[in-house]
Amino acid sequence: MKVIRFMVLAASLLLFPAFLEAQQSLGGGGTDQNALHSREEFWVGVQAYNRYAYNEAILSFERALSYQPGDPLYLDWLGRSYYRSGLEDTALRQWQAAAGIYGEGTPETLLLANRIETVRNRRGLFPHIDDDIRYVEAGRYPGRYDNTVAFRQPSAVLALEDGSAWVVAYGTNEILQIDVNGLIRRRRRGPLNGFDRPYDIARGQDGKLYISEYRAGRISVLNEEGDWQYYIGSKGIEPGKLVGPQNITIDEEGYLYVVEYGNRRISKFDPAGTFIVSFGQREEGFRGLLSPTGIAAGRGRVFVADSAARQIYAFDRNGRYLGLLASEGLRGPEGLRFFPDGRLLAADTNRLLLIDIDSAIVSEIGLAGNASVRIIGAEADRNGNILAASFNADEVLLMTPIDDIASGLFVQIERVAADNFPLVTVELQVQDRNRRPIVGLDARNFLISENGQAVAEQNFLYAGYRSADTDIAVLVERSPDSSRLQDDLAAAVRDINASSGRIRSLVSAGEQPFRERLGDGASGGVTATTLAQAGRGSASAYTARWRFDLGLRLAATDLLGGAKKRAVVFVTSGRLGELAFEQYSLSELAAYMANNGVVFLAVLVGGNPADADIRYLCDRTGGSVLSLYRPEGIGPALEQLTHASSGSYILNYRSRLSAGYGRAYLPVEAEVYLLERSGRDSIGYFPPGG
Repeated sequence: MKVIRFMVLAASLLLFPAFLEAQQSLGGGGTDQNALHSREEFWVGVQAYNRYAYNEAILSFERALSYQPGDPLYLDWLGRSYYRSGLEDTALRQWQAAAGIYGEGTPETLLLANRIETVRNRRGLFPHIDDDIRYVEAGRYPGRYDNTVAFRQPSAVLALEDGSAWVVAYGTNEILQIDVNGLIRRRRRGPLNGFDRPYDIARGQDGKLYISEYRAGRISVLNEEGDWQYYIGSKGIEPGKLVGPQNITIDEEGYLYVVEYGNRRISKFDPAGTFIVSFGQREEGFRGLLSPTGIAAGRGRVFVADSAARQIYAFDRNGRYLGLLASEGLRGPEGLRFFPDGRLLAADTNRLLLIDIDSAIVSEIGLAGNASVRIIGAEADRNGNILAASFNADEVLLMTPIDDIASGLFVQIERVAADNFPLVTVELQVQDRNRRPIVGLDARNFLISENGQAVAEQNFLYAGYRSADTDIAVLVERSPDSSRLQDDLAAAVRDINASSGRIRSLVSAGEQPFRERLGDGASGGVTATTLAQAGRGSASAYTARWRFDLGLRLAATDLLGGAKKRAVVFVTSGRLGELAFEQYSLSELAAYMANNGVVFLAVLVGGNPADADIRYLCDRTGGSVLSLYRPEGIGPALEQLTHASSGSYILNYRSRLSAGYGRAYLPVEAEVYLLERSGRDSIGYFPPGG
């Protein structure tokens, strides 16, 4: 290492003239030895950062500052390195110091202030129900442009994983897929005879789409692409037939529930489309549905809105009336959908409501226009907004939390690769203030610039949300408790591999965690035997002094250079032991994974429940606790990783700046725009030597 550092320093001295030319832009202000050494350490730190070697980068930036204290650029980079290492308190101190040196009102200070505020707010945000949240209009997808009609009378919205949404257009007899920029990507009008007043849309677990056709008295079933497949039901009053089908929903087991406005009942069909039962008519203790509208099924219950009665009722899955969920303050509830936090999102005239299905507390979270506006369907999208179908205004409203509009987008340039300079590749992460990835962006949403000038030949290369690639690092507990469960450990590792096929490494969390060897001789492949041996581990690895924190850091670090969708899967007895946080605290470990896009999942073996600390890590990173022995196995949960949101994007461009023999520090800025929201980040890099 000393030899390498001496060679690098010698090379920098040979390039001394170009070195001096760029010194002022780095705050050097002189040609003394301290300035030379500080610049060299800064160069090494930037290279380390772009190799995901954040600890090495921290050491280099600290040394650069020891030679040249108070350089704000060095402090900024040091803060970035601490942030990516999970040491957020220390990162905030570096950024605050840098902002103080840059001075009030400078572009650098404004950028740092936004970063500081976002990170500080995130540290206080835990998964919880926020009753004070307010959604305001942040954009709209209009159905009319001047004299052109794009669609009329939208009645329902179905959000998709890529940030786009299917919109049901009752007035133009079609469904349309609209992306995050409001562009119509495709239209579907059903079979040859077309849809006949489509009203609502639902998606099955297999990806199929179900469309209710109000006037035709039937349900159309489509594939994931929106191509028509077959019908369920036909017009009539007999059991299994439909009159005026409006809102529909599908429960966790794939059963379809259809609101029949004309028959004032709910009809239930099995996943194959076979009629099961109708309910909602008058019975003892229940007067019957008057004007049934919205419906949502989940957590073993079916919730039905009645716009005429101004009430929402609860039934069991067999149609038995359970009681009134909500009535007070309702004006005319229609569309119902489950919100991500488990509450019901209700469209109620021109209002958006959230209803707690356990406490029945109703909260108004948004208002669209005046009382003449009629929202009949709404759903949360993947970017934290609510898409609301405004039926009589011929438009879909984009409702966004007011705090998100104020804070804008959180944009981070995570890496700059300039090996093929002047072709430069930039990796970015785009999130909101709550760390939620912003998906669905494309080339039109990005602007890269150098010294305030737009770059040449900007190209959009990659969007993480479009990729199904997932990398997994397996962390195996090596405690006395887990030593008695070696067969289960081996089975868990095999199941993880069978579900993902992308095990990047397997780390044994002993006293000194290490990577198990997964290669199979000269072929380098992974076999079932190799995985079983790695899962069991050697007898010497098991110890009461096993280290969870070091093992987790090692496993997470193995993922940094791989796929943008990534997870550490911890195979555990459920208990972390006395030395779990000897070197890294729980919050530091959570921040390290969250700040690098690593999901934490725990697979339990044995009969113990998971420690609270394990559940905390899952909550903070978007993971979950799974039992190896659950009937459906761990496969479905792991397969869901391929559908996880990702705010990672990669672009490249052709730089107009001079390489300066590889010693010039070249700036790059990225701005991201999405309707009324925007965000930016600025960083720099060193091109390769001439």
